[in-house]
Amino acid sequence: MATRSGTPEIAYTVRRSSRAKRVRVNVQPHAESRSVGVEVVLPQRAPERAAAAAVRELRPWIERRVSEAQEAIATLAARAGTVPYLGRSLTLSPQAGRTRVHRDGDRLLVPATDPRAALERFYRRSARAEVARRLDAATALTGRPYRDLHIRAQRSRWASCSAEGRMSFNWRLLLAPERVLDYVIWHEVCHLEVLDHSPRFWVLLARRWPGYRADREWLRRHGATLVL
Repeated sequence: MATRSGTPEIAYTVRRSSRAKRVRVNVQPHAESRSVGVEVVLPQRAPERAAAAAVRELRPWIERRVSEAQEAIATLAARAGTVPYLGRSLTLSPQAGRTRVHRDGDRLLVPATDPRAALERFYRRSARAEVARRLDAATALTGRPYRDLHIRAQRSRWASCSAEGRMSFNWRLLLAPERVLDYVIWHEVCHLEVLDHSPRFWVLLARRWPGYRADREWLRRHGATLVL
C-alpha cells in the first residue's frame, strides 16, 4: 500500500503499555527470521490514531533505522560458521558428544547440535574474566573501587552501576570489538564518581576515555548484531 505521495506505507505493530508515558517507536532486527520490525508503543489512554501519526512524523528516522537494521541482518548472515570475540573471528568446530564449548586458538569446539546455549555459557564465563580484569585495572587508576560484579543478559542495557557500586555487564559485549567493551567499562567506572548523565559526567568520560563518542555510536549502530 502507498501513501498519497506515492511512497510505500511503513508496516508496524502496536503495543500498549501501562508504563509508557508517551508514544514511542522501536525498530528492531529479528535475527532468526532475517526481518525488521517496527513497533509503536502507546500509553494505555492514547488513541489508536496516535500510532499512525507517530509513524508519519518519524518516517525519515524510521527509514534510517530500518536501513541500519537490514545492515545488521546482513552482517549476521555473513558470519557463516563463525562468531566474533572482541574483534576476532572464531571458527565454530562442531564435535559429536560435546556439551561444553572449548576454545582452541581461533577455533571454538562446540556441540554438534544447536550450540547456542553452550556458546552463551562460554561467553558468560569469558565475560566475567574479561570484564573483571579491565574493571579492576580502571578502578585502580581512578581510586574508586566497585562493590561487586555481575554478568547478565539485559535486554535493554549494556551495563549499569548502582549507587552502592554494584556493577552489571552484558555478556554480549564480548561480541563487540575490544575497544567498545573498554568504552563501556570506563563509562560505568565514571558512574562511580558521577552517577547521572549530567554535563559533568560526559566531561569526566571524555577525559578518561577520549573518543568515546565513536565507540558509543558503534554500539548504537551495530548493537543489534551482538547476538549468537
